[in-house]
This record gives sequence, structure tokens and C-alpha cells, in this order.
Amino acid sequence: MPFFQQTEETRTPEQIASAQREKLRRLIRAVIQTNRFQRAKLEAEFGSAISRPDSFLDELTLEQLPFTTRAELEADQASNPPYGTNLTFAIDDFSRMHQTSGSGGVPMRWLDRGKDWGWWMKLWAVIYRAGDVRATDRFFFPFSFGPFIGFWAAFDSAAALGNLCLPAGGMTTKARLGFMLDNEATIVCCTPTYALRMAEVAAEAGIRLDRSSIRSLFVAGEPGGSIPATRERIESAWGARVFDHAGMTEMGAYAFECVECPGGLHINESEFIAEVIDPRTTEPVPDGHEGELVLTNLGRFGMPLIRYRTGDLVRLLRGRCACTRWYVRLNGGILGRIDDMVTVRGNNVFPTAIEAILRRFGDVVEYRVSVDELAVKQDLRIEIEASGACDAPAALARRISEAIRDRLNFRPVVTMVPTGTLPRFEMKSKRWIRGRPVPPT
Repeated sequence: MPFFQQTEETRTPEQIASAQREKLRRLIRAVIQTNRFQRAKLEAEFGSAISRPDSFLDELTLEQLPFTTRAELEADQASNPPYGTNLTFAIDDFSRMHQTSGSGGVPMRWLDRGKDWGWWMKLWAVIYRAGDVRATDRFFFPFSFGPFIGFWAAFDSAAALGNLCLPAGGMTTKARLGFMLDNEATIVCCTPTYALRMAEVAAEAGIRLDRSSIRSLFVAGEPGGSIPATRERIESAWGARVFDHAGMTEMGAYAFECVECPGGLHINESEFIAEVIDPRTTEPVPDGHEGELVLTNLGRFGMPLIRYRTGDLVRLLRGRCACTRWYVRLNGGILGRIDDMVTVRGNNVFPTAIEAILRRFGDVVEYRVSVDELAVKQDLRIEIEASGACDAPAALARRISEAIRDRLNFRPVVTMVPTGTLPRFEMKSKRWIRGRPVPPT
């Protein structure tokens, strides 16, 4: 398989750490020379020591380097539009521009050189290899490509591997399903939300996805692929295996699921250094404990990130996997985003916890959650759109409310809404509304 580096994926922990140190040294040496953003951060931390890079790098450890935050990057791009100063090369050296979805605030623009884009494609090749992609597989990409990085690198990597790639932009969901079936696609790349939406439309049209040629779905953009109830619903509807993946526009495609051990994500430690910290103290947390994921990418020299606080809540485990890799694992995938947490009547609640409960109810087709964070007494309000087969919507609302009370220790306000009321999504879903109440539908 092109891009596959067997010596990298079979390294021992000691070999991984040694390779990471060498790659980090090369990265720091490069950014000291020409990257204004990174050099300024290093000068603020180490002063004139960075003017002697050989001796500086000999003594440097990862833990000495300063963290990087999204707020810093946003401020840099706002002050130095349009791309900021985190640039190791001249603008003319870059060939691709993507931007974040804006779900974490103001969208950030991110550039890649041809070499850096090749690095992205290598990352996706690792994802595909771990997910048992074969030379005969046909990839289906059911969305319109825009500036959000989405599955751009996934598409280019699959094409470079020699697989047939089927772009399905500019179509209705029903038309996309027909296109997928006509071309006998075997693999779908999409968000968990859109996998469920396609299954919903297929059921309405009498299409049996579980009898189609699709054998795998690679999902990303949301944590649903590692939420057992969501994953089970997708796999049941499609009759296919779900492979979760984690990545960020500004960071890269850093985590993947292997065939042998579902329900968790390996971090590609050949290309990323992973740390987990207490988000309040920034001190490291022991393996197996929840904390914030911090990442350093080692192969994206054009716009690199060093000790980037991702805002993702994870639980990291070490040890050799059944797939034979020693890469660390995120047990349960991405557990949630720290800034997505809301407090309801003294209880800390993550969107993933609500989805994990709602997806257990087969009659729940779509939902929307709102919490008025400005109110003295915060209530969580959930609108539920049920399937046409649900003959007791009031009883369903009551069961959902009780399930959340039993699991999360508070009772939400659950309202049933008519079919077709709630929005549907192709890429990242926006089911949570915070800071203001949603008027009754």
C-alpha cells in the first residue's frame, strides 16, 4: 500500500519516543529561523538561548515548551490577516487553504504546501490501512466540498492509493443514495449524523442499505462514531462496520480505529506527540484518567502546532493493541469537548452523554437541545422528532426524561415535535443551542 511505513507502525514505545524527539528537534530548528509566531513564543519562554539552536535543542524537552491555544491563533490571524504569522515559508510556497468550521468560535484559515498535503495523505493512508481498506474498494463521499477540510485529504489519499472515488456533491440525499448504489460503492466517508440521515431517507424510500455493497463507514467530525448507541444504530441500519476517526483542520488527522479493537482510537504517534493534562492546572494526569488532549504535529512544517490544547476530553491508555501497534489509545474515543460542557442544576453535562442516552431509543429520529445559561435555574430542554412507527409519543418523552434522570441526576424538559420539524445536517451537526431558550415549536 502506498504511504505505508511498516517500520513506523511497528515501532516499540522506546523507538517511537526516539523518533518523536528527532522530529521535534527538526521542527523547532525550522520554526526558529522563519516562523514569526513560533519564534516569538520561544523567545518569550527562553530568551536569547534560541539564538544558539544547537545547544538549545540539545537541552530542550517537550515539557519546557509553551502551550498553544486557539485564542492565541485567532488573535494572531485577526491582527495579521488573512493567515496570521504562524508561517514557516512564504505565502507563494503554499498551495491549499482550508478553514475550521467555526464551531469553536471564529473560523481559522490554515495553509498547506504540497509536501504538507502529502503528509495529510499519508495520515489517511494509515487510517485506511487500520480499517482494512482493499485495492478493490470504491469510496463514496456524499457531500459538497467547501473550505472546511472535511474529507478533502481522505478523498485525495484514497485516489492516490488507486481506489475509485465517487464525489456526490450537489445532490439530494435520495439522489446520492441512488448514485452510491448504482456505482456499487463499498466504503462511505461522512459524519455520524449524515450516516443516520442517509439511513432515514433510505428507509423512507424502501432502500435496504443492509443489503447494499457498503461494508465500512469511516466517520469523523463528531464524537458519535465512538458513542456505542450511535455506532450500533449506524451499523445496524447499514449492515456495515463503523470506523471512527479524529482530526482537526489546524492539527491534522491524528487518530484512527483499528479492526481488532473497536470503541477506541489510536493516536498516530509517528506523526504526533500526545499529552493529557488537567485543564485547570495544566499538570499532566495519570494514564487512564480523564483530561484535556494536547497535541504536537511533527510533519506539517508550513503551519505547525506545538503543544496545542485541543479542548477535547480524553482518557489515554498505553500498551500493545491486538492489532500489534504500540500507539497509545483514547479509550472511548473523544469523550467530549471541554467548552461544550453545560451545568444543569449543579450537574456537569456533555452533549455526548445526552446523545448516548437518546440513541438508545429506536423511535428517536432527530433531536435538538437548548439550555438557557442566562437563567437563574437552568433547565435542559430537548425537542424530539419521533419515527412514524412511534404510536405513543407521550410515553416516549416520559421514558427519555426518566432515563436522563437516572443516568445524569436531573430531569430535562422533553417535548415531542412533528415529523420534519428539526433540521438535518450533512457535515457537523448543530443540535445544541446555548445561552438562549428555544421558543416552543
